[in-house]
Amino acid sequence: MSIISLVLLGLIVLFLLLLFYFVPIGMWIQAVVSVGLGKVSIIDLIRMRLRKIPPRLITDGVINLHKAGLTHITTDMLETHYLAGGNVGNIADALIASDKANIELKFETATAIDLAGRDVKTAVQTSVYPRVIDAPKEGYLAAVAKDGIELKARARVTVRTNIPGLVGGATDETIIARVGEGIVSAIGSSDNYSRVLENPDNISKAVLNKGLDAGTAYEILSIDIADLDVGKNIGARLQADQAEADLRVAQAKAETRRAMAVAEEQEMKARTQEMQATVVKAEAEVPKAMADAFREGNLGVFDYYNLGNIKADTGMRDSIAGTEKKSDKGNK
Repeated sequence: MSIISLVLLGLIVLFLLLLFYFVPIGMWIQAVVSVGLGKVSIIDLIRMRLRKIPPRLITDGVINLHKAGLTHITTDMLETHYLAGGNVGNIADALIASDKANIELKFETATAIDLAGRDVKTAVQTSVYPRVIDAPKEGYLAAVAKDGIELKARARVTVRTNIPGLVGGATDETIIARVGEGIVSAIGSSDNYSRVLENPDNISKAVLNKGLDAGTAYEILSIDIADLDVGKNIGARLQADQAEADLRVAQAKAETRRAMAVAEEQEMKARTQEMQATVVKAEAEVPKAMADAFREGNLGVFDYYNLGNIKADTGMRDSIAGTEKKSDKGNK
């Protein structure tokens, strides 16, 4: 073969490869055999290639949906959802599952749920087979009854998907938080912890009647208390802490009063010293006054001697009186 013949043969092979790539004859034949002529045209498949849409994905989705009886869904609808960033395979599986389970799910609703970031296939499965959520996920919920006894609870919440509420509805975390709040409130309103232990189903009924699934993506079927334990005596601990705080306050007040009494005592001592100093000062003025009286002639020598005699006589009387008091004490 000449070089020209080889080149022509290569071009023909390349042309055929490009032709069968952009015109998937085999895929079109499969679609015609599966769903009939006109459901998936060869033009549709070529357009998918040019728009960079996987023809196999769209074709398999249409075939599966039509075989399940959902003949109103066309290739254009699946192509639009794929271009919007949706998961075509999940949409097809979810629509088929909901149809077989007699769950109303429109194509528009399914695509909206998928584009919102939710797994629509899992949502439909949860509607058929309810799931169980632990509240809380780990550990226990601690609540205190009116008698001060702490109770630790753990609940299991059975839910199923609320299809209309999937778009914009709250998820598991909200359910867990609301159930936990309801359990704590129910235990806290109980007069005695023993009543809660005797009838834990009262907690479930009280929590379930609050409509905790409003505004969420789930419908709560049941709330079961899986575990309930007695914790610490919180009331007694609080009373002990309060008594200790009161004792510290009383001690602080007593210390304040003692400090004030000591300060007052020191003040009185200072006043006594001041008064004694005043007396000493006054006594120191007596000799000066007597000297002035001698100098001015107001006091004579005889007057001075008479004053000394009076003073001596007074001292003698005082000493006698003191001796008599001592003798009286001895006789007693």
